Amino acid sequence: MTESDNHIVAEANRRRTFAIISHPDAGKTTLTEALLLLGGAIREAGLVKGKQSRRAATSDWMEIERQRGISVTSTVLQFPYQGRHLNILDTPGHEDFSDDTYRTLTAADSVVMLIDAAKGVEPQTIKLFQVCRLRQIPIYTFINKMDRESRDPLDLLKELEDVLGIRSYPMTWPVGAGGDFQGVYHRQRQVFEHFRGRQEEAEVLQVSGVDDARLSDILGAAAAEKLLEDVELLDVAGEAFDLDRINRGDLTPVFFGSALAHFGVQSFLNDFVQLAPNPTPRKRLDGTVMPTDAPFSGFIFKIQANMNPAHRDRVAFLRICSGKFERGMSVHHVRLNRPLNLSQSQQFFAQDRTTVEEAFPGDIVGLHDPGLFQIGDTLSAGEKFQFEPLPQFSPEHFARVTAADTLKHKQFQKGLQQLSEEGAIQLFRMANRTEDLIIGVVGRLQFEVFEHRLRAEYGAEPVLSHLPYKYARWLAETPVDALNYDHASCMIVRDQQQHLVMLFSDDFALRWVSEKNPQVRLYETSYGLTRVESVE
Repeated sequence: MTESDNHIVAEANRRRTFAIISHPDAGKTTLTEALLLLGGAIREAGLVKGKQSRRAATSDWMEIERQRGISVTSTVLQFPYQGRHLNILDTPGHEDFSDDTYRTLTAADSVVMLIDAAKGVEPQTIKLFQVCRLRQIPIYTFINKMDRESRDPLDLLKELEDVLGIRSYPMTWPVGAGGDFQGVYHRQRQVFEHFRGRQEEAEVLQVSGVDDARLSDILGAAAAEKLLEDVELLDVAGEAFDLDRINRGDLTPVFFGSALAHFGVQSFLNDFVQLAPNPTPRKRLDGTVMPTDAPFSGFIFKIQANMNPAHRDRVAFLRICSGKFERGMSVHHVRLNRPLNLSQSQQFFAQDRTTVEEAFPGDIVGLHDPGLFQIGDTLSAGEKFQFEPLPQFSPEHFARVTAADTLKHKQFQKGLQQLSEEGAIQLFRMANRTEDLIIGVVGRLQFEVFEHRLRAEYGAEPVLSHLPYKYARWLAETPVDALNYDHASCMIVRDQQQHLVMLFSDDFALRWVSEKNPQVRLYETSYGLTRVESVE
C-alpha cells in the first residue's frame, strides 16, 4: 500500500461511530452528556427535565426540544478519547420520531442500548433492537439508574434473552441497588468502583479478585459474599466473553451504573473504545464497499433544514464509507448523474459547526445543500454505483394540510418541500387532484413539531384536517380506474417520486383490496417498490 493508503487505514482504525438507543426517559441524553464530559467536549452537563429554569441539554438544539425536554431529531457529536475519534449519533428516544432513528442507525457501526434498571426492556427499545438485529449491528448495553430502586440484575439479563433474544456477558456487576447501591465490580479488569454518592467521585480499587478480603471491609461481609456468589455463578453458568459473537450482534457486553451520577460511565467508555468495531463494510446494490477501499464514497442519511435559522441553511449529513474526504474534492452524484464539488463541508457538535478539511471512513460530514440531495443519495469519487436504499417506513397518521394565509403560499410550499425532503414528514398529493396536499407521519407528535417548525422557520401557518387512515401501501404503476376499492375506506395518492400509494382506514380495507385486486402487489415501504423498478 502507498503511504496515503496506510494513512487512511490508520485513521479509519481510530474511528468509532455509534448510536445510542433507548425507550423515552431511560436517560439517553444524560448518558450522552456524561460521555461528552469524559471526552472533554463540554464542561457542564445540561439538565434535561424540560424546565425553563434549567439549561437545555447540549444535544437538544431545536427550540421545541428545549421547551419540551425531549429529543425530536438526531444530532451528531464528535470528540476524541484515548487516541480514538468518536462519532456519536444521538437519536430521538420518543417513539413518534422512530423513523428518524431508523435512518440514523444505517450510519452507525455499533449501538449502545440503554436500559432503565427499574423498568427493564421497554417497547421502543424492542423496536429499535429489531432494526439493529436485522443489520447485525454490535450492541453494547448500559443498565442505567442503579442508584435508584432497581430490578434484580439476573432478572434483567434474563429479560434481554427472553424478550430480545440476545445473550449477554456482564463486563461489570453491581453491588446493591437504590439506597444500598455500593458500586460495580469489573470482571475482566478485577477492579471495584466504590459508589459514594452522586456528588462524590468514585473510589477505584484494584483487587486480586472477587474474593479479595478488602471487599468485605468496604462492602460488609454479607454484600461481599453476595458479590462473590453472583460472579461465580456468572463464571460457571453464564456466557463466555467472545468478541466475534459481539461483532455479529449475537452477544452483548453489559455494564451497570448511573449516567446522572456519572458512575460506571468511564468503565464503559474505556472498554467500548477498545472493543467496538472500526468502520464496517457497506452494502451496495451489486456488492460490498470496504472502508479501506479507494477512492472516496459515502451516502446521505439525513437532511436537516434551518440548523442556523438566521441563514435559513440546509445541511445534508454524509456518512463516509471508504477512502479519504477532502474539502473541495470533485465527486459523482449518482442519482443526478452529474459531477459535484464538495467545497462547503463541516463537522458538528450539535448545532455548532467547524469547517472540515479532511475526513475518513466512519466520519460524519455536513454538506451545504442547495436542494441537490435526498436521503439515500450516493456520492463517489470513483466508479458509479449505488449503496443500498435507506428504508422509508409507512406513516400511521395522515392529515390534509393547507395554508392559513394565501399570501404566505410561497413560504408554505417551501416549508412543506424542505421538511419532507429531510424526512420530518412524508408528503403526498391526491392522484386526481394534485393541488390537494396530504402529509403522513409515523407518530402523532410529529404533527405538532411540523406545525411548530413551519411557523417558526418559514413564517407560514398550517391548517391540518386529520384523516381516518392508518396504513400506506405503495404499488407499481397501475391504471387507477382499473382498481377495485371502496372510496369510503381508501384513498389513492402519489408520493414525492410520483409513485402510486393507497391509504387504508383499517385492516379490513387493506385485506379487501388485496383480495379484490390479486394482480396488484402492495408494498409496506417505497424501498420494495424501488428494488422492483431497478430490476425491471
